[in-house]
Amino acid sequence: MRSSRARHLSYNLLHQHCKKDMIKNALPTLRARLVAYRQDSSRWWLAYNNDNDILVKRVVALSWIGLVGMPLFYFLWGSWIPQPYESPMLRGIGFVLCLPGVMARRYADRCWLSAYLFVGLTYMLPFFFTYMYLMNGGNNIWSQSLLVAVIVLFHFDTATAFLVYLVGTGLAYLAYSEHWWIGAEGLADGRVSVGELTQWPIHVFAIGCVSLVKVGRDVLARERLAGMASALATVSHELRTPLLSIDANSRGMRRILSEARLPDAGHEAFDGALTRVSSEVRQMNTTIDLLLLGVTSGNKNLQGNQMLSMLAMVLSAQERYFFTNSPGQDMISLTLRADFQFQGQPELCSMVLINLMRNAVAAVQRAGKGRIRIIIDGARARPRVLFIDTGCGIAPRNLRNIFQRFYSSPAGNGAGIGLAFCKDVLDAWGAQIRCVSRLHYYTVFVLEFAPSRPNPPC
Repeated sequence: MRSSRARHLSYNLLHQHCKKDMIKNALPTLRARLVAYRQDSSRWWLAYNNDNDILVKRVVALSWIGLVGMPLFYFLWGSWIPQPYESPMLRGIGFVLCLPGVMARRYADRCWLSAYLFVGLTYMLPFFFTYMYLMNGGNNIWSQSLLVAVIVLFHFDTATAFLVYLVGTGLAYLAYSEHWWIGAEGLADGRVSVGELTQWPIHVFAIGCVSLVKVGRDVLARERLAGMASALATVSHELRTPLLSIDANSRGMRRILSEARLPDAGHEAFDGALTRVSSEVRQMNTTIDLLLLGVTSGNKNLQGNQMLSMLAMVLSAQERYFFTNSPGQDMISLTLRADFQFQGQPELCSMVLINLMRNAVAAVQRAGKGRIRIIIDGARARPRVLFIDTGCGIAPRNLRNIFQRFYSSPAGNGAGIGLAFCKDVLDAWGAQIRCVSRLHYYTVFVLEFAPSRPNPPC
């Protein structure tokens, strides 16, 4: 009996021990999956917000048109060119719906913007114009107005536009047939005539034409970038050969200089000249890499494939940057609040950081004053890196365009691909870059990454 109890007790203890080991081993895996899921979710949301820049501009423009057009056309169709039916209530609702849209830039990162966009587009375009078309007996004015509304709608995302069109048109026909709206005198009898349904084939044709134009525009842009990539690949190959020769000769001259007996002043002058030659060669090679990657940044080769330490990447970029062998390195300082890990590629990350350092140095040199400060802050909910310079700053009219490809500020300063390349790379990693600047005082570039675990400061 005792031996049986002992075996049973030992079996229970062994089972509990194995269960604890299984839980202990499963926890890191589960935690890693949760972190990966959170990073993927944050990466998708940041990329979604970045892709919405053009969308927000369209919403703002359309909202202003609605705020002006609703009261203007009410008086136009009500007094100057009277129509059978007008509704101040419907126009008042549309006017109120347009008010939040003019502030869409301020709330572009809020999750309710998508819901507002769906409701606003549904009411303002297919519902309002289809209902007014039906209530006015399908006359020419509202027939053409409805066609314009459909064309404007399908300049937005095609899938969203289809859904909005179907929902808005369906609600308009339902409201017309049921006489939901008070004062529906006009030409409404609640029945849809064959003539009013003839608009549908015209709408289908217009939707097809707009969709083809959008696809053709995208294809043209891709072909343009592909042609530029092919031309740049050929040019870069021809440029790298003499650059390699110049770099090899400068290293050979440096070795000869180390063995030659020259006065200290002459030795320092030659050594400084060779250092500048090597620096220019490295800068040209970096520029070539940026040009090549700048026209192919839409490819999947930008995706992050390994975990990197931000502190290690910043220190590596400082070492690679040309001014690390000159007195210019004294103008930069590094502040570490907390290191953090992020998903990226080492070479691309170095190119992003070097490009931001080069811009900061150029701003300080143009202003003839100022310093540069890099802050690594991994203790925040969204880890970030700040590049702060107190140089010449950026004019407000230029600030909104600095991340556009081939745009440079001041004009003619570089190829205009550096910051666009940085944005493309960070977008591919689920990160975000933005800039805050005041002309003649400072510029701050903020790089925000998906949440991660901070590393303890050194």
